[in-house]
Amino acid sequence: MSIQMGKPAATGEAPGTEEPPDTGVTMPVSRVGDRYKLTALQGLAALSLDAMASVAYGPESIVLVLAAAGAYGMGFTLPVTLAIAALLAVLVASYRQVIAAFPDGGGSYAVAKRHLGRRTSLVAAASLILDYVLNVAVSVTAGVAALTSAFPELYGERVWICLGVLVLVTAVNLRGVVDSARAFLVPTALFVGSILAMIAVGLFRDGPVSTASAAGHASVLGEGATTVGALLLLRAFAAGCSALTGVEAVANAVPSFRAPAARRAQRTEVALGALLGVMLIGLSVLIGRFHLQPVEGVTVLAQLADASFGHNAAFYVVQFATVVLLALAANTSFGGLPVLMSLLARDNYLPHVFTLKADRQVHRHGVVWLALVSAVLLVSSGGDTNTLVPLFAIGVFVGFTICQVGMVRHWYGERPRGWRSKAALNGFGALLTGVSAIVVTATKFTEGAWLIALALPLLVLGFQKIHRTYAEIGERLELGRIPVAPHRSRSLVVVPVSGLSRLTCQALTAARSLGDEVLAVTVTHPAAEDRQAAEALRRDWELWKPGVDLVELSSQTRSLGRPVSGYVRELTRTHPDAQVTVLIPETEPARLWQRLLQNQRGSVVAHAVRRDTDAVICRLRFRVTSDAH
Repeated sequence: MSIQMGKPAATGEAPGTEEPPDTGVTMPVSRVGDRYKLTALQGLAALSLDAMASVAYGPESIVLVLAAAGAYGMGFTLPVTLAIAALLAVLVASYRQVIAAFPDGGGSYAVAKRHLGRRTSLVAAASLILDYVLNVAVSVTAGVAALTSAFPELYGERVWICLGVLVLVTAVNLRGVVDSARAFLVPTALFVGSILAMIAVGLFRDGPVSTASAAGHASVLGEGATTVGALLLLRAFAAGCSALTGVEAVANAVPSFRAPAARRAQRTEVALGALLGVMLIGLSVLIGRFHLQPVEGVTVLAQLADASFGHNAAFYVVQFATVVLLALAANTSFGGLPVLMSLLARDNYLPHVFTLKADRQVHRHGVVWLALVSAVLLVSSGGDTNTLVPLFAIGVFVGFTICQVGMVRHWYGERPRGWRSKAALNGFGALLTGVSAIVVTATKFTEGAWLIALALPLLVLGFQKIHRTYAEIGERLELGRIPVAPHRSRSLVVVPVSGLSRLTCQALTAARSLGDEVLAVTVTHPAAEDRQAAEALRRDWELWKPGVDLVELSSQTRSLGRPVSGYVRELTRTHPDAQVTVLIPETEPARLWQRLLQNQRGSVVAHAVRRDTDAVICRLRFRVTSDAH
């Protein structure tokens, strides 16, 4: 028997947690929790895919901007990359401090909430949510684009392939963050190993071994340019900063690590920054060493693999690893966003359902929500990466900037030893990321960035609306106050019936156990065939003599729910001191598909009573077992 209130009454209750299955073996709570949490190495695999995969398009973004200034502009690839690497170091150092100061996760949202106020924290949360959702769509479409480049015959099916990859990643994450880390450990190691090997081999080459991949493709290098302006360098820097997306994921998901969670997360953050920095700088050195020219239809990474290894098996290993990692880079969002959503829900800015965890310590509602929204983006964009890229990275720059400013306030308030230098470092980082956010938004505004500028305030307004709703409900429920002592009220139980059966008997038995007075009600219709059924029920009821009155409710429109809810309203009016309960008897078939055979009368009545009254709804389930006759 399940009991529901006629009006929402459970919205203010503390979030629950599904318990692990009982295996008959007693284990310490910490060990049970740690079983489904990450080590530092697993965290690197589960939460770094976004950042690692950005190596495939970060340097290319720099090259494509500088190519407008011709070969002279290409010479600034390494200086721009070094500036990005310096910003990366600032961000890693900052997020190490964020992890230590905010071990419950949340990243820029948690920092802004404590030091910059509620509205700023909501802007940070909204920017992170947008970035995480777009990361899933961009990563999946980029991976599938690399696949269809190798196998052009699959191009027409790219949307279905994108959705298939999304289903795969979602399914792995629904099994838990540890399982996802184990599944993606090998692809991550393969990609990082192949890129580092390519850099090491390329540094010993005097020139490119092969240019077969670029042969026959038109160059996009500008002609006649001999100067590089500050605006072009700023645009190249902002474009290359797309390689920094994902750096914040570790700080957002600190609770996913094993104890000591903060220390493990810090080690993961440093390892991520070191690997990403080495790969970005190494690839930029190779671009200058091989005098690479960007061409249409071939990625910079593919040209570098060709130049370092030659057009052989090693070249295809790099391409294969890139395809796989780009497709799976969406896993970073599945590791970070559900944790962030649980924090927002705990603060009453998202529905409380997002705080719930399954037995494998995974926020399944957040995972499913992320998958559904990403699927909509994939379908609406037609699986095209170029449609989504202009929207990407703006949100994360906003989050970076807010986090850096918040940490400056943190150092100023705490004032530990050396706080001035730390605050200066964070302040410099806030300046760089703030400028990058402005430049990217301005240069990509007409290409779709206006959607992000519109979505951010809409999300913040949505958060505030949910928070006000929870506040109103909490006020009505008098949460945080000691309620008056409970007292016993006279109880009236209404049981809707349509005929005599074992179910009717059990329902009246349960009702008489619950209430002081029981009333059975049946809805009748004036049609001739319905009158005969009503007369037969009345006659059988008098012969049965259950000791409960049968009340007939006439309905001219064959409506079922409204007559019952109207009768309940009348009972409430005439008996203001009584507690009215509606007990709805229902059968529960042995097999799921058999529920399609039911008439759903119970659901119709429950919906009408819940909508129109404050009565308690009690749904009595009569289980029909497979051997029942």
